[in-house]
Amino acid sequence: MSEMQLQQPASSSAPTTAPSAPPGRQEREFTVVERKQWHLVLRRFLRHKMAVISLGIFIFIVLGSFLGAQIWHIPYDDLTSAGGSPPTLTNPFGTDDIGHDQFARVMRGTQQSLKVAGIVVLLTVLIGAPWGAIAGYLGGRIDAIMMRFVDVLLALPILVVAGALAGGSRGTVVNVALILGLLGWVIMARVVRGVVLSLREQEFIEAARAMGAGTARIVFRHLLPNAAGVIIVQATLDIAGAILAEAGLSFLGLGVQPPDTSLGLLVNQGVLVFKDQWWLFYIPGLMIIFIALSINFIGDGLRDAFDPRQQRTRQ
Repeated sequence: MSEMQLQQPASSSAPTTAPSAPPGRQEREFTVVERKQWHLVLRRFLRHKMAVISLGIFIFIVLGSFLGAQIWHIPYDDLTSAGGSPPTLTNPFGTDDIGHDQFARVMRGTQQSLKVAGIVVLLTVLIGAPWGAIAGYLGGRIDAIMMRFVDVLLALPILVVAGALAGGSRGTVVNVALILGLLGWVIMARVVRGVVLSLREQEFIEAARAMGAGTARIVFRHLLPNAAGVIIVQATLDIAGAILAEAGLSFLGLGVQPPDTSLGLLVNQGVLVFKDQWWLFYIPGLMIIFIALSINFIGDGLRDAFDPRQQRTRQ
């Protein structure tokens, strides 16, 4: 009994060693790399193959329309030696009846259509995004009044109203773009309002109110930056809508007027001779389709990148 009592302290005081790792195994160190939000968005966007391909096509079209005129040897309003000739090596898109090089005219028309789309999207973001954010944040009677005005504009046939307004003014690129932009910002307003209705109940908005932030600061410093993903996606889709709207107006003869040109005007000028001179109708028409499809695929990829839940639901 005494020996056992004497041996117990000795055994309890023996130093304990950590179990050694089995032979052949090495300890691994784990490091956590901080990733910013735009890194994750870019990664998810690059996984969307059609969006990446469409982005490359759209960049090529933009560079070709704005920089191609510096390389191509024939201005869009100059005459070549032969009129009404089909596509050749000298004139890859052929010529019209007068002798204008169709390749130069398509580049000029694409450039002008993209300018219209850029101005329209700028007006859409500058007007529609703050309008929807203010209406969604304030709510109540102010929200009802602001959104009823939006509903009235949504009920109007945009092409009919834009055609009536454009027909009474000079058909320049700026005039057409301003008319389409002042009529087309309402969709952006509705989309942003829907996002703000959920954002205004978040804790960071309550904290901003508690710190004494005013309505303008909350809307422009907190709500709109957090709705940037939705705004970017909607703005991308509005580019395609603006190009199609301008093409429709110019096709009806109510958009861009000669001596300038646009893709819709080129289609309008080629529709009467498309059986004999198919290149005057189909080539600018295909350019409109390529631009609209590429932008729609880019918008689809951006939507999946900013909101990965969209991609999960599809899978």
